[in-house]
Amino acid sequence: MVNIFTDTHCHLDFDEFSEHLPTLIDTCSGMGIKGVIIPSITPQNWERVLNIATTLTNETCKLSACLGIHPWFLDGLTEADLDTLAQKVNENKHSIIAIGETGIDGTIARDSNNLSKQIEFFEYQLLLANTENLPVIVHHRRSHEHIVPLLKRYKPKKGGVIHAFSGSYQQAKNYVDMGFKLGIGGTITYERAKKTINALKRLPLEALVLETDAPSMPLNGFQGEPNSPTKLINVFDCLCEIREETRDVVSETIEQNVQQLFFNR
Repeated sequence: MVNIFTDTHCHLDFDEFSEHLPTLIDTCSGMGIKGVIIPSITPQNWERVLNIATTLTNETCKLSACLGIHPWFLDGLTEADLDTLAQKVNENKHSIIAIGETGIDGTIARDSNNLSKQIEFFEYQLLLANTENLPVIVHHRRSHEHIVPLLKRYKPKKGGVIHAFSGSYQQAKNYVDMGFKLGIGGTITYERAKKTINALKRLPLEALVLETDAPSMPLNGFQGEPNSPTKLINVFDCLCEIREETRDVVSETIEQNVQQLFFNR
């Protein structure tokens, strides 16, 4: 059996990839990575993400765009930018597959005003995902206590991915019970991530998808160099060491998860 993979979170629009992007996509395809999902982070990169997904996707590697506003990049943005996002999503609703990357980051919540703005932008994008019947890609960092109540309140109809999940089994179960998948990436390659690794041993395989977050989130053994979507195979290898299922079952089930979440409309 040939294992097929999708990187569900990779920032191919970042400058680190600009000079060799077509070659990189061909390399991914040759490694069995037949899909890459590209979330956006600011209004400034929406068009680039859309353009890459439209012009560089090919028969052997499908590139898919998402539109959203990341909580790290809210300075200077206003409600008008949210309205522009809604318009852009509506104009491209046949081309994009999710809203995101959005969410809440507790490590940058400098004060109550910043946290309130993060919550406002997150709430808007959850509503937008429901309006457009799209899944949502959720950024979290020391913010489970804020994110979980909002997901319970807005009940995203199409679910989504908790990107770069790192947390306990109970935190994971809260998300899975609400219909979300967990994005599994470089975190699990570090021995110190025992809490997350132990959670992954207990969760249903149907709750997981793979991601790299390239060029960020380096893997253990590759610190000091940009991450790459080709490292998805390393993440897969590490997950297979954690799970009891065969490699074929892990890859087939996770790819089914991706197709069901993003492409089964």
